[in-house]
Amino acid sequence: MDIDKSSRHAKIVGDFGEQIVANWLSRSGWQVVSVDHTGIDIIAYHRKSGKRIGVTVKSRTRKPGTETESVNLFFNKTKDDRKKIQTACKDFGCEPWIAVYVEVKESADLYLTSLANYDAKYRGKGRKAIDDWKMSKNYPQRYDLDQKVHHIHLKFEDRHWKW
Repeated sequence: MDIDKSSRHAKIVGDFGEQIVANWLSRSGWQVVSVDHTGIDIIAYHRKSGKRIGVTVKSRTRKPGTETESVNLFFNKTKDDRKKIQTACKDFGCEPWIAVYVEVKESADLYLTSLANYDAKYRGKGRKAIDDWKMSKNYPQRYDLDQKVHHIHLKFEDRHWKW
């Protein structure tokens, strides 16, 4: 099925990304609440470990030819998004995490990792104007080798979905 985005698609895929993160956390034993707070979209608590995380979710739909474009996580100079997640997580007593949901024509990938892990392994050195989640050829393989990056891969198969 070709991708033909509606005028509200960015909002719809954003909400879907948040819900799929909440779903996978919930089915993994986490207590989950969606929040509408500057910096975080989800707060989750794992009773067995006592871990509490605050998750910011970034969701994108990529048309053919744009599949390897990075997903912008934080605009640090103009919006100071990094500080927003850190402040929100401090206020709610949770560890900052990031989730990235990227869908393409026939599949989607959901990545979830702590901000600390992202900073240590993927951010690069120095302060950047924009922190991003890279999707170019070697990065998905790096994420799969990293035990601290939780990854779900979904396949789409449409049946009779032509309009």
